[in-house]
Amino acid sequence: MTATTRVKLSFMMFLEFFIWGAWFVTLGTYLLRNLNASGTQVGVAFLTQSIGAIVAPFIIGLIADRFFSAQKILGVLHLVGAFLLWRASKAPDFDSFYPNILAYMVAYMPTLALVNSIAFRQMQDPQKEFAPIRVLGTLGWIIAGLTIGWLNWEQSNSLQATFVMAAGASALLGVFSFTLPATPPIKRGQSSSLGQMLGLDAIGLLKNRSYLIFFLASIAICVPLAFYYGFTNPFLNEVGMKGAAGVQSLGQVSELLFMLAIPLFFKRLGVKKMLAIGMAAWVLRYLFFAYGDGMGNYWMLILGIVLHGVCYDFFFVTGQIYTDNLAGEQFKSSAQGFITLATYGVGMLVGTLLSGRIFDSYQLTGGTHDWRMIWLIPAAIAAVVLIVFLLFFRERNTATVPTEVAYGSAPSLAEAG
Repeated sequence: MTATTRVKLSFMMFLEFFIWGAWFVTLGTYLLRNLNASGTQVGVAFLTQSIGAIVAPFIIGLIADRFFSAQKILGVLHLVGAFLLWRASKAPDFDSFYPNILAYMVAYMPTLALVNSIAFRQMQDPQKEFAPIRVLGTLGWIIAGLTIGWLNWEQSNSLQATFVMAAGASALLGVFSFTLPATPPIKRGQSSSLGQMLGLDAIGLLKNRSYLIFFLASIAICVPLAFYYGFTNPFLNEVGMKGAAGVQSLGQVSELLFMLAIPLFFKRLGVKKMLAIGMAAWVLRYLFFAYGDGMGNYWMLILGIVLHGVCYDFFFVTGQIYTDNLAGEQFKSSAQGFITLATYGVGMLVGTLLSGRIFDSYQLTGGTHDWRMIWLIPAAIAAVVLIVFLLFFRERNTATVPTEVAYGSAPSLAEAG
């Protein structure tokens, strides 16, 4: 890979996740404050991520893999996305905001796979070359959060500007995409069934009892995950944390550090302990949030954010490795698509709808909330999932670590930390 190509791919990754981090982290706060949305409506807004994740395989499978070069589709989707984000910033109420953000997520979610595809196609040794490029994506997310905190948009009630900033970055990436290396379709003239596009041809993995337990646990753990996505930023702002979006970027720093250490932990602990530690971290994180505050227990809020690296890497990255090892060469891609559809599709769908209703149920007079109860509920759900997993999961195979998975080739949808 030439130095020019490396710089272009790194800039692509930076903008890809800067765009997402620029508006997604503070979405709940924006909807509650600026559009007077209910908790249920906030949940419905975050549900667009799940809808986008379900639609993404169709766009990739039907269009990108067969008819048009990936970099051209990436450019068109981001230009369309820039327009939709700009329209969303002008929406006066939730009813006019929602269609724009729904259409945007349908356009954006496929780009997560496209940027990986473009990057991998330029590499001769992805195990060595991908990580230094992909890490720019995490840096982009961090810079977005720090920018929001530095400009004080949360405290000054100026979060509308986050959509304008994201729209500008999306337009830039849209234009820039047409300068990326050519990535022509690799399945031109081939046909795939609906089941293949959704990864359903890997459903045979569920015949393995332990994998079935892991699969169900993955769906269930995404229910408390939805609470974190939707309501962490409103919570931190309500309890008085200054520059909450910037502080939340500590979660991405933690994720990056733990991801680099995954191979070492994986070798020493194995699959079951890694997955269990990840789920236990979710329980602990929500307990920190339940009993933390903006004064004497401020440290609990910080630790809850920093635990993001353990929560995501130990469960989701380990799960990707476990799935990859069980699937075998024939079903590797299908298996990853299958677990993604189940978690970010089904699990997050249930979680976003439930979290919004719970948030509304514990609203107090004066616009405040009983955050202790709001956080204890996902903590309890995660604890139940952990107990069931420990009782029934049996680790029979020693998995090896595919370096490109361990170092983040799959897009982290838990980047919202």
